[in-house]
Amino acid sequence: MDNATTVGAAAHGHAAEHSHEELPFWRKYIVSFDHKVIGIQYAITGLLFLLFGFTLMMLMRFQLAYPGHPIPLIGNWFGPDKAPGGIMLPEFYNQLGAMHGTIMVFMGVVPLAVGGFGNFVVPLQIGAPDMAFPKLNMMSYWVYVLGGVTMVASFFVPNGAAQSGWTSYPPLSVIAQGGGQTMWLIGMVFLITSSLLGSVNFIVTIVQLRAKGLSFMRMPFFVWAQLVTAFLLLLAFPPLEAAGVLQLMDRLAGTSFFMPSGLVVSGKALTAAGGGNPILWQHLFWFLAHPEVYVLILPGMGIVSEIIANNTRKPLWGYRALVYSIVFLGFMSFIVWAHHMFMTGMGTTMSAFFQTTTMIISIPSVVVLTALLLSLWGASIRFTTPMLFALAFLPMFGIGGLTGLPLGLAPSDIHLHDTYYVIGHFHYVVAPGTIFALFAGVYYWFPKATGRKMNDLLGKIHFWGSFVCINFVFMPMFIQGLGGMNRRMYDGGTLYLHNAGLLKWNLVIGFAVWGLGLFQIPFIINFFSSMRWGALVDRNPWEATTLEWSAPSPPGHGNFLTEPVVYRGPYEYSVPGAARDFTPQFEPERA
Repeated sequence: MDNATTVGAAAHGHAAEHSHEELPFWRKYIVSFDHKVIGIQYAITGLLFLLFGFTLMMLMRFQLAYPGHPIPLIGNWFGPDKAPGGIMLPEFYNQLGAMHGTIMVFMGVVPLAVGGFGNFVVPLQIGAPDMAFPKLNMMSYWVYVLGGVTMVASFFVPNGAAQSGWTSYPPLSVIAQGGGQTMWLIGMVFLITSSLLGSVNFIVTIVQLRAKGLSFMRMPFFVWAQLVTAFLLLLAFPPLEAAGVLQLMDRLAGTSFFMPSGLVVSGKALTAAGGGNPILWQHLFWFLAHPEVYVLILPGMGIVSEIIANNTRKPLWGYRALVYSIVFLGFMSFIVWAHHMFMTGMGTTMSAFFQTTTMIISIPSVVVLTALLLSLWGASIRFTTPMLFALAFLPMFGIGGLTGLPLGLAPSDIHLHDTYYVIGHFHYVVAPGTIFALFAGVYYWFPKATGRKMNDLLGKIHFWGSFVCINFVFMPMFIQGLGGMNRRMYDGGTLYLHNAGLLKWNLVIGFAVWGLGLFQIPFIINFFSSMRWGALVDRNPWEATTLEWSAPSPPGHGNFLTEPVVYRGPYEYSVPGAARDFTPQFEPERA
């Protein structure tokens, strides 16, 4: 800890030395080195990408609810190459599908969960004046923006954006015409590079810059979640970055890393001298994409844990068990990836191995969920807006996890693979699961970032409307999937007789999606109006115990007025004999 204290003290001195300098606007808010500004940049950019990705999905659901009908009001905006007469072409539907998945995961949820909340909250929770490498931090944000802009710009090139799904499976992705797929790969390289820069920064910051007295087992659970997430990003993303470069070479340089010999396209044999293997891409992609699921969910678990502890006024149940569970979860996430590939004919021995590891990895998730549910037992719960979103996370993530078990077993997965059941399962984990946790975090830490509180009535309208609508969006997908309806069908499945009894659900889902969109309007109004007109709060409006609430709201340069010292664990709520029902980490022991 001596080294960390020295580094922290030096940084504090540096902050004090330069606190009198007034930076120009572009240095203060655009190319800032301050972790708080970068965190807010990540958060707002991530929320904008989430809105854009959600808009693409609303267009898709109109096409599925009313196949062959002109898109009202905006159908002609897309031009005859995408929607002649306002009617969506299959190629444009494929573009929307590929880009919806890519934008929501890589440009929305991960940047908001890790780049936004991680950047803003982690240094405050560990008592650091900033991230360990502020310039690297700034660079990670702008590389992310570059990747995002490249992705979105691909809609405007000839033949449009990528059409090969968010997984970009070859050989389809290699032989696809137009520059959209190439821009998708270039954008992914930028986004991966951004995550790698950020992950190195998080690991060094958490290990080296903790405040005096903040041992690892005194760290808030949110910090543990971000630390494990950073290791997942650092270890899982490089294989996909390498694979992206190799696929770029297949497209542009005539190589055949993923192109098999003897492939016939439109009646013509393709010459691929290298005898590449498209299954190799799947291995490299899913080696990242399964840990990526936990990159999405772990920060959400961390946010929910902070809010539940604060609003139950109780210590987090089983803190050490929670920590050990997510560390084990992170380790196991690297040896389950091929459960996405049972259909490739990998053999019974390998199938048995990946089925076993998939069942094992469900155990730590159950431990986390159980500990959070036990934290509610006997509590005097405060039903604040962040707490409502945090409570909703628990059953939604539970449904997502439970419905994933049949997909981890080859006999059932073979029937459910590539049906709407898979979409329902995955989205229960990341939409009413992770995204609800992220909304909870926005409402919870908004006062720390702005010094003002968001409107509670608008927040509850946002919650209840979103909660009802989002379940009507994804629950029917289990019915459709079990009935055999395949995903990625631009006509909503009307061509297949076995879908006849399932098509009515497309209409239900469509109305629920549009309702969900309407209920985001109170959040948008609340978010931006509260920055200016929200109720002013003190530095600790929630009466919380963790270190970030000792800093001013909003924190200034260097974060803390005096160097913080930690005296106890992170969740000292309702301690017998204490004068109040919370004892912050930063308050000295009283004689």
